[in-house]
Amino acid sequence: MAALRDVTIREGTQMPGREYGVEARVAAARALDRLGLDAVQVGFPVVGETDREAIRRVAGDDGVDADIVGIARARTGDVEAALDAEADVIEVFVPTSERQLENVLGTSREEAMEMAAAALDRAREGGAGVHLTLVDGFRTDPTHLVDAFERFPSVPTITVADTVGARIPDRVRTVVADLRDRGVDGDRLGVHFHDDVGVAVANTLAAVGAGATTADVSVASLGERAGNAALERVVVGDRIDGPGAFDLDETELVPVCEAVLDALDESVDPRTPILGRDVTTHESGIHTAAMLRDPATFEPFDPAEFGGKRRLVFGPGSGRGSAHGLLERAGIEPTDERIARLLDLLSERGPMDAAAASELVEGTF
Repeated sequence: MAALRDVTIREGTQMPGREYGVEARVAAARALDRLGLDAVQVGFPVVGETDREAIRRVAGDDGVDADIVGIARARTGDVEAALDAEADVIEVFVPTSERQLENVLGTSREEAMEMAAAALDRAREGGAGVHLTLVDGFRTDPTHLVDAFERFPSVPTITVADTVGARIPDRVRTVVADLRDRGVDGDRLGVHFHDDVGVAVANTLAAVGAGATTADVSVASLGERAGNAALERVVVGDRIDGPGAFDLDETELVPVCEAVLDALDESVDPRTPILGRDVTTHESGIHTAAMLRDPATFEPFDPAEFGGKRRLVFGPGSGRGSAHGLLERAGIEPTDERIARLLDLLSERGPMDAAAASELVEGTF
């Protein structure tokens, strides 16, 4: 099975104007833990006390099973801050592409790897678990990625990041398959995608299908710029048309995502996949008529499987098929006269949900 590591809280704070407080972060992290995630990134400890205190609170909660992660640049000062925050795991990140080595660090590749080694060593000395993320890894020569895996054999997970959202699924499959062919252990291979060209979810599923076994995700794609791979879309996509790679409590998916959004005072557009209200609301007469018989006719998944709700709406837009179905479901013969009468009533009193429409039928005919 593959593991999901949530980055909602940490990535969300990188959006303009966001300042999640300690209580908001703690509530969001506790909600996320209900899913059975492998790890939850709660903050960047060197940034300030809010991040450190939130990590302390959640990592010290005996009721939270996920590893609580604090991130750190490949600098011992960052690691010290993460140790002070008592993070379960310190995720050290270091650039690996030529562009980022030159423009972010201003150092050679060897110097960057030495910095990463020192940071990882200090984290272990401090008693924390470690992860390593290769920043801009998907724009890095694969030979250098393999070198990093070989240089740090005791790091259990090394994540290759598409830091600027520059890749599409075919390239992702090629890179992951190439790394596996070059001897990289899939059990150690993680991926992290950004959604700058709208394919972070597809990239994540492609990477897992090609052999990566850890993936970073974020509720509702919260994260810097266009965000990250959406947790809920990755889970549902894998469930309905994937290999079934993730072992999570899927029935809690929508409630947990909604709880996280509430805790962080975030919202989603009504047409947002999985979480948007309009996505599981059906009003078209053709749709509702068929879905009264078999909801899967116009649904890719049953929302209830993920803790969501289906909404059939009846009103002015309802057609004869919908009225026929409502009467038939109530055990009333759907004569032309009754259908016409019901359509008039739905037009006058709607829109209404399926329960209200059924009550209307039973109270009228």
